[in-house]
Amino acid sequence: MPLKLVVGLGNPGKEYEGTRHNAGFEVVDELVRLLRAKGPFEEALSHLYRARVAGREVYLAKPMTYMNNSGLAVENLVEELGVEPQELLLVYDDLDLPPGQVRMRLKGSSGGHKGVESVIKHLGTQGFPRVRIGIGRPKKKEDVVKFVLSRPEGEEELLFRAAIKKAARCVARALELSPEEAMEYCNRPD
Repeated sequence: MPLKLVVGLGNPGKEYEGTRHNAGFEVVDELVRLLRAKGPFEEALSHLYRARVAGREVYLAKPMTYMNNSGLAVENLVEELGVEPQELLLVYDDLDLPPGQVRMRLKGSSGGHKGVESVIKHLGTQGFPRVRIGIGRPKKKEDVVKFVLSRPEGEEELLFRAAIKKAARCVARALELSPEEAMEYCNRPD
């Protein structure tokens, strides 16, 4: 089943731009450039963009409900756009992947990610593809919340930027072909 909607998770507001937790927003921004998408249009608690891929209209979205309430915006988008959960691809940061790694899965649990938990709760299923961007864990006993809401620096920033670009190419491939066909590219180590 072809994808119709890509949702990048993050937090709205200038103070969150460039933070690890906004990796999903950054991938949507990169896709807007790559696909020359139109927008943003304000729709169903999100900033929504439209693009044509492989002759089909697809949507890119950034929920404006803050990370932990992302499911509300995603549920509204799915209903408004008539999208089935398996036609949705979710993009977000992952503490359990090393910085710079990108991984795609066709379904699964939240892995403890509050934004993904919210989406699963609101959609009533784990059955949607997702692309995870590795941000690693704090090296010191730093508070995890403080870590994810901060910006990467130095070598880690270079890895983060490269992962955003790879994730965007991965998502573009999934939109063009299918999530199943894009997985080999997405999960290949660089």
